[in-house]
Amino acid sequence: MSDVSVTRDVLLDIQGLEVHFETRRGIARAVNDVDLQLYRGERFGLVGESGSGKTTMILALLRMIKTPGFIAGGRAVFDDGTDLLALSADEVRENRLRRVAMVPQGAMNSLNPVMRIGEQIMLTMREHGEEVDTLEAHVAQLLDQVGLRAEVARLYPHELSGGMKQRACIAQAISLGPRLILADEPTSALDVVVQRQIMQTLRQLQLQLDATVLLVGHDMGLMAQFAERVGIMYGGKLVEVGTVADVFRNPQHPYTQLLISSIPSFERRGTFKGIPGGGLSLLDPPSGCLFHPRCPQAMERCSVDEPGFTHLGPGQHVSCL
Repeated sequence: MSDVSVTRDVLLDIQGLEVHFETRRGIARAVNDVDLQLYRGERFGLVGESGSGKTTMILALLRMIKTPGFIAGGRAVFDDGTDLLALSADEVRENRLRRVAMVPQGAMNSLNPVMRIGEQIMLTMREHGEEVDTLEAHVAQLLDQVGLRAEVARLYPHELSGGMKQRACIAQAISLGPRLILADEPTSALDVVVQRQIMQTLRQLQLQLDATVLLVGHDMGLMAQFAERVGIMYGGKLVEVGTVADVFRNPQHPYTQLLISSIPSFERRGTFKGIPGGGLSLLDPPSGCLFHPRCPQAMERCSVDEPGFTHLGPGQHVSCL
């Protein structure tokens, strides 16, 4: 596999991203000093346990963090110099769909149940100043791009299957040709056959648009099939980044190693083992390396020293002592 960092320019440079939540017990650092570069036209997978900060991170890029959460610091700079985290409210609305779009996790919760699919897509485009006369034809084209018949535009969400609803959400997301598509577990509620079809559709659209896709999920197998690079999150931190080939063949971080060892294989038999210990408390995180209480390779210094980044190559690093 070629090194995407060599062949592609940086589209979005995320620097020191911090997202905090205020609680009565203190501040929870849901996204903790994350640095990440996304390359133009790549498919990047973001993996980690529930609560690791994956969805919070993409919501921050869309400026959709709600109280008591807030973006505490950082920058997210596009290649044209636009900092997503410094936009005004009006600029944020203009920026969505044109530059950054999101494919949600729960299509049924994202679609308006009392509006026809075509009306919803057209409303989105009207809000961004698109010409009214061309909207119907554009909607039919969008539906065709995601594998739906033009007649679907006249249907309500409850008349569609789960896979069709997800395709409708993808059509809405690509309606204005975004450069960055944030996909938050877009196949989590679908059966495995439909999952594969949806991911194939997303990949085809990504190539057609020459867009960058940031895919959030738990399924390491799905990431291996779809993504070119993958990032592993734990406790709000990005602990390892690398190409899919490198991360899956030779994972460097102990947490990554445990995640990959849990993938079923036809080549070996054995007893499945969970990652030891419980989930991390963001209100009372351990000192030193956040993973050390659960790490089978932990040393004495791991409970004291906070690991920095060891660069393994262009676009690749690991955070481990």
